[in-house]
Amino acid sequence: MPISLRLDPETETRLAHLAQVTGRSKTFYLRKLVEEHLDDLEDTYLAEHALEQLRQGRDRIISAEEFWRDLVN
Repeated sequence: MPISLRLDPETETRLAHLAQVTGRSKTFYLRKLVEEHLDDLEDTYLAEHALEQLRQGRDRIISAEEFWRDLVN
């Protein structure tokens, strides 16, 4: 799936330099970044989202007892 991405000039320069020196494409390095760091981004941003849902009253915390009781029933 094609994706368009705008980078700030400094980041683009660094990426272009890395690609030129190593003989790999900029796309190669961008793909590696996404593949290797998507788990971390998911953990961070999904946790932030869940916390915001809790703060806004759209979700609630339940005890372990409630969890297991509801799971069994």
